[in-house]
Amino acid sequence: MTTEPSSFADLPTVDDNTPVRVRFCPSPTGTPHVGLIRTALFNWAYAKHTGGKMIFRIEDTDSARDSEESFLQLLDALDWLGITWDEGVNVGGPHEPYRQSQRGGIYQDVIAKLKDAGHLYESYSTPEEIEARHRAAGRDIKLGYDNFDRDLTEEQIAAFKAEGREPVLRVRMPDEDITFTDLVRGEITFKAGTVPDFVVVRANGAPLYTLVNPVDDALMGITHVLRGEDLLSSTPRQIALYRALIDVGVAQYMPLFGHLPYVMGGGNKKLSKRDPESSLFLHRERGFIPEGLLNYLSLLGWSLSADEDIFTVEQLVANFDIHDVLSNPARFDIKKAEAINGTHVRMLDAADFRSRLVPYLQHAGLVGEQLTEREEEILTEAAPLVQERITLLGEAPEMLGFLFKSDDAIDVADDARKGLPANLTEVLDATLAALEPVEEWTAENIQTALRAALVDGMGIKPRLAFGPVRTAVSGRRISPPLFESMVILGRDSSLARIRAFRAAEA
Repeated sequence: MTTEPSSFADLPTVDDNTPVRVRFCPSPTGTPHVGLIRTALFNWAYAKHTGGKMIFRIEDTDSARDSEESFLQLLDALDWLGITWDEGVNVGGPHEPYRQSQRGGIYQDVIAKLKDAGHLYESYSTPEEIEARHRAAGRDIKLGYDNFDRDLTEEQIAAFKAEGREPVLRVRMPDEDITFTDLVRGEITFKAGTVPDFVVVRANGAPLYTLVNPVDDALMGITHVLRGEDLLSSTPRQIALYRALIDVGVAQYMPLFGHLPYVMGGGNKKLSKRDPESSLFLHRERGFIPEGLLNYLSLLGWSLSADEDIFTVEQLVANFDIHDVLSNPARFDIKKAEAINGTHVRMLDAADFRSRLVPYLQHAGLVGEQLTEREEEILTEAAPLVQERITLLGEAPEMLGFLFKSDDAIDVADDARKGLPANLTEVLDATLAALEPVEEWTAENIQTALRAALVDGMGIKPRLAFGPVRTAVSGRRISPPLFESMVILGRDSSLARIRAFRAAEA
């Protein structure tokens, strides 16, 4: 039988008294990218802001593309950023299981209800037959399915079956405009006839994403579908299917939709998964901290106020409203992202900053799995010297590496040799002569001795005077404050390095 579902305007919808339930439902393919994580962040922030719940489920029905490795990377990414969920994978909840691949029986029950109610029908047309009909009628062959099988007679169906054809199941799209109010874009209308009847079940009985996504949303009571703009074109299909699901008692109401703006990369193109800027883990490897990256990702379509770019996660949660998200595309600006991250690095408590440097020093091979007492001492004294100077934690090994190396392992970078004076050995001799008598090895005493010998004694400009010393001690053109670094190294190591550099340059 075929029912006449009610008009879209008459369908029950979410009102202000309905507790907010949002969902994040990625497919486990590839590594997490910033656009995907921005979607998770906005859903999470809105749930937290409204006192609602976030559901995290996995869309893993495409066995050819989905992987367990990608699933674990998603968990790693969300855990690192502190994005939590109230129901879903690894947490549980009243709507288990939360992986589509494990919900096959649920989908078959819904399919049976929709088919019995006449919302789904069997379609036997092949792509070649559809194309041939378009050609015969003088239509564009790219129009897609032509709704030919909607009203097949019993004789036609019997003939197709006699040929051994297995039908797909299609949704019977309404012959009326579909209008909805997007939470980000306002009122949107899809004209009647612009969306053909679409397939929701393959010929082998396997349901497609176009069915299982709204079915899961309906069964899990999702109130707000907040997702990327690239999915906007599929919304009329979801709305039509929702009307059918309400009609058969699977859904209680129509959710609200909000489509988040594209994240753009260089050249005003949509940020691709292949663009380095899109890789979340690359940003982590380079030394972004969660606070900084979350702050920046929040700005890709939203802002706290016109003149506030820096804010905490707590401020984001307190102020985030999906109605304030802008519809214009947002451009991923790596320089701005780094600058914002640098601000958050400087906001860290000194002990917290120090501990966050350790994995980067370990990765660079500067320290072992367990820091020695001397390494702990060096890091505690050195960390404050770079906290104000770096934007990414990954910059720390290059800046601090010389403090952890043995005196005979200092390598001199090519750019550190540029700008060294022609009378380098003379300057180094004067440096040694000035420092060797210094017994109380403090930054003030080191500076006083070197200034007297090099600036006052040799007439070298202050900005150039200490370059040779810096290169000898650190092997780098740029380092943390020189005199404080020499105190951390100690008198013996500092003098040994200057002597070794002097001998190498002789």
